[in-house]
Amino acid sequence: MNQDKEVQLTAAELRKSMESEMAALMREVSDAMNTARDGAIIADSEVPVRDAVARFRQKLYEKAVQLKAEKAAEAAFPPSAQRQRHTAPGQGAAGRQPSDGQRDDSH
Repeated sequence: MNQDKEVQLTAAELRKSMESEMAALMREVSDAMNTARDGAIIADSEVPVRDAVARFRQKLYEKAVQLKAEKAAEAAFPPSAQRQRHTAPGQGAAGRQPSDGQRDDSH
């Protein structure tokens, strides 16, 4: 089964991760509209708005790919705390090792 299909990205997660970029887009669009000359709103604002939306679209897609990859990695490699619960009896974290990398056999 394709693991990418099992890992789902929600719109809420994506929206939350893009809040600051969305706010910046709204500022850019409103600035473009507000600085346009009377009678030339479309001529003066169309290109700046198109460029702002293009930058946002690229950031949005990059963020979606990043979040999807992060979720897939988390699904493939569970946190170490979960893995430690499944160790066999007698196994666990190694004792403190000397800084020279040699085992301390003085016990």
